[in-house]
Amino acid sequence: MTDFKALILAIVSPLVEHPEDLVVTPVETERFYEYRLAVNPDDVGRVIGKQGRVAQAIRTIVYSVRVQGNKRVRLIIDDRPTKTLE
Repeated sequence: MTDFKALILAIVSPLVEHPEDLVVTPVETERFYEYRLAVNPDDVGRVIGKQGRVAQAIRTIVYSVRVQGNKRVRLIIDDRPTKTLE
């Protein structure tokens, strides 16, 4: 299967001022492969863009990748940074 996490990070990293705060969390549901993108609150505007155009472009690229089976890919942009346990 395609590494959507790497794809999303490759697209979003150059857009933000705080790439170290980017976290992509995959969640598989009954109908979707969901990828939750957490960004620094200062970078939300950069990722969403005017009238959501940047977010829509990111989603268009991610959704265009073929996935095996009946499930679809969904990208959710979250402005609350998540803490990772290390």
